[in-house]
Amino acid sequence: MIINHGGSDAGHNSSEYHGVPRNDGGGRSPGKGRPVRSKGSGILICILVTALFGMVYYYFRLPALNVHSGDFYVFILLLCAVFFVCEILTSGFHGDTPKSYFIYIRKKAAVPFFIVCLCLAVMLVGSVIGFRLIRARDYSSLISVETGDFSAEVAEISFDQIPMLDKASANVLANRKLGELSDLVSQFEVFGDSYQINFQDRPVRVTYLNYGDFFKWFNNQRSGIPAYMVIDMVSQEVSVKRLENGIRYSPSEYFFRNINRYLRFKYPTKMFYEINFEIDEEGNPYWVASVITKKIGLFGGPDVVGAVLVNAVTGESTYYDIADAPTWVDRVYSAGLIIQHYDLHGLYQSGFLNSLFGQRGCTETTDGYNYIAQDDDVWLYTGITSVSGDQGNIGFILVNQRTKQARYYSCAGAEEYSAMDSAKGAVQQYKYTATFPLLLNINGQPTYFLALKDDSSLVKMYAMVNVQQYQIVATGTSVLNCADNYEALLIDNRIIDGYDRPPLENLETAEGKIAEIRSAVINGNTRYYIRLENSAMYFAINATDWPPVVILSVGDSITITFEPGTGDIISAVTVTKE
Repeated sequence: MIINHGGSDAGHNSSEYHGVPRNDGGGRSPGKGRPVRSKGSGILICILVTALFGMVYYYFRLPALNVHSGDFYVFILLLCAVFFVCEILTSGFHGDTPKSYFIYIRKKAAVPFFIVCLCLAVMLVGSVIGFRLIRARDYSSLISVETGDFSAEVAEISFDQIPMLDKASANVLANRKLGELSDLVSQFEVFGDSYQINFQDRPVRVTYLNYGDFFKWFNNQRSGIPAYMVIDMVSQEVSVKRLENGIRYSPSEYFFRNINRYLRFKYPTKMFYEINFEIDEEGNPYWVASVITKKIGLFGGPDVVGAVLVNAVTGESTYYDIADAPTWVDRVYSAGLIIQHYDLHGLYQSGFLNSLFGQRGCTETTDGYNYIAQDDDVWLYTGITSVSGDQGNIGFILVNQRTKQARYYSCAGAEEYSAMDSAKGAVQQYKYTATFPLLLNINGQPTYFLALKDDSSLVKMYAMVNVQQYQIVATGTSVLNCADNYEALLIDNRIIDGYDRPPLENLETAEGKIAEIRSAVINGNTRYYIRLENSAMYFAINATDWPPVVILSVGDSITITFEPGTGDIISAVTVTKE
């Protein structure tokens, strides 16, 4: 063993130390040796650190490895920054002056600096060629809109098929249902949103359950989430669909079974816009992930090109082009993307300069939207108004959320929030709130249908408002009751001569003796309210619909057919005296 008490005795060719020459003239003590790593080992360390950072960042941030994604360029820039900083730290200080050190830094930064400049140049050019100033026509062409005939193309819906719940009310009912399930309520919670779809020819909302917290996930993740919920938007019934094998891929999962991470690692180059929860016609739960690309320049004009369907139980996934998506899928184009596309179409259909000066023919969607179930598809509805900000609609659009087929219907009238105010004003004594309207075809008349809710978001009444004459407002405690009143108003205002109601399905019957009978005059019609023995519910029917009701008495035995519903008053369809 050799002990060196003075300067370095390492040879000049040693790669471990560089000796500091002795200054004999000044009598100063020799300098200390400084360890310096070889160039190859330093680069290897930098690569390993950068790769480790990249894996951690990719795991948590999940950027799409796609030139059309802004997150991809952020990812590359961060990797360059980490590599550069690591290289400087592993190389140590070089140079006797700040200037010489700066020259050294510039040499070290040559490669990452070149990559950064290349990325910035690509981003700049890609953004410029997508500017609306020069590509306004392309933006207006993101959606193709046909002109339609409302009375011919929008079918009159049977009253027992009208969706009566909005998203907020559906979520309240789902949470109440979960509270009744002792084996689930302590471990899971209802996701705060729901998705409207058509399921077995019924408009429903579906929602899934999330693990309550990390520890509840840890205790249940082996078997997965055991159920999901279906809320019937007509009957307002909530069904808990138990699964033989639980949902193992969801947003509340951790690690690689988290649905966002699962999709990213299986499809690293695809850009996902929105992930919806749906069920097929057999009730199997799926995640429907919309895949988009940017059609204008590098970053402009996002549009859906397909969808990835993931079985929420098994994790099996398949990518479909938009034209090949299964027909049971209802939501590929999100409401937000459809509205964005129409607003661009309405603003730029006559060019960019026209959108700034004159604004001839410029239109936009109103604030809010709803859904219509038709032809086993879900169509988004929203009103169309001019960009000048007036308080009326010039028409409305229906857009298929699976195919993006869009139809425009010219119909000047009240915008949706004016109709909501009219409906609330008709029952202002109750201080109800109105849901965003659903557009219906009532005997060829575009009609807003609204549910009126109390403070707990439970539906208490219904309203119908004529789109073109929004002072015509009818309310009722059931859909049939509301429709009868609306029909009478249309006739009184000479808008229609008569009304042929669509056929009803799924009617129920009640038999018994009359315990109580009352009457009231509403909109000029005498309406009778009948309560049977051993029941707290009243059945309502107009004397014009069944004149013999005026001679009924307490104690008479009758049979009533009625549409299922909620509330204390249900509209009767027929009454038969035994």
